[in-house]
Amino acid sequence: MTDNGGLEVQLSDDGKIPLEAEISCQPGELLALVGPSGSGKSTILRTIAGLNKPRQGVIRCNGRVWLDTDKGVHVSTRLRHVGMVFQNYALFPHLSARDNIIESLGHVPPADRSKRVEDLLSLVHLSGLGDRKPAALSGGQQQRVAVARALARDPKVLLLDEPFSAVDQATRQKLYRELVELRQQFGMPVVLVTHDLNEATMLADRLCILHRGRTLQSGPPFDVLAKPVNKQVARLVDQKNIFQGTIISQQPERDVTTISWGEFTLITSYQPNFKVGQVVDWLIPASHVSVVSAGENEVSGVISAIVRLGDMVTISIMIKNASSHPLFMSLPALEAKQRGLVAGEKISVSLVSGGIHLMEP
Repeated sequence: MTDNGGLEVQLSDDGKIPLEAEISCQPGELLALVGPSGSGKSTILRTIAGLNKPRQGVIRCNGRVWLDTDKGVHVSTRLRHVGMVFQNYALFPHLSARDNIIESLGHVPPADRSKRVEDLLSLVHLSGLGDRKPAALSGGQQQRVAVARALARDPKVLLLDEPFSAVDQATRQKLYRELVELRQQFGMPVVLVTHDLNEATMLADRLCILHRGRTLQSGPPFDVLAKPVNKQVARLVDQKNIFQGTIISQQPERDVTTISWGEFTLITSYQPNFKVGQVVDWLIPASHVSVVSAGENEVSGVISAIVRLGDMVTISIMIKNASSHPLFMSLPALEAKQRGLVAGEKISVSLVSGGIHLMEP
């Protein structure tokens, strides 16, 4: 484990929620932990905060070792300088917003606390609301108090556990913008736990995909979404067009790899880590499937369903002798209507070669 001044975590546990995870987060970076319920996201956050002790692990933040089970090091939560925002905010209901924040200012001289609280209230856009108790605040305002309380600790890392799940969509968008502003101002590592892939993709510099406590893949959001390491990750990031084919040829001089899929031959960008004759899993995002009369990687099938979602439609296409499950594509509802696309009709589509990603089966 290298010391880069950010957050470095290696955890291993075979307990009730097993862990085999490794994550890192640079100063000023936002890392989103994404995975289904029970994947260990919140457990990792609680372990970073010192609220959970794994069987084995190392946690280093800002050059300080917080946990090293082999060396018997386990720094208490109080001394870790962690700011944590819980899903339900965990505010004291009998205390005002101001007093909730003061609870985290024990390290600040009493004479300086009043100004510090007002500065924090201003920072989270709650000036003038410090005397209100949580019940008199909206969900978004309660979340802002929770963030101010977390920042009051002068944290070395900010941990956010599903912080936006309890607010409406409009409030959520405002809070997103405020989080971006806070990141720019404080420059600390931020670890966000969320089940919302769109939220993670929008906010994060990097995604970490977790399943049953294991780190499956970590990287920039676009790389993880478009180039998952295997079919399991592809499904966890909601890729629907996952199929199986066989490598026909590798042509580095043309920057091309070709695969067979049923009766079709598909050209992809050159992907040299696979051998001719090898069976591979492959995917293509729905956005890289288009209706054309003539184009690259043209395949034909029968429309099995058309589902409208707002101004867009999702079209399912059964490709005979190639797959038992459909190929999905998305396009504007108006275009679908203009083209006269209806269930039961034949259709030809083009698969953009640059969007086809090969994976080990």
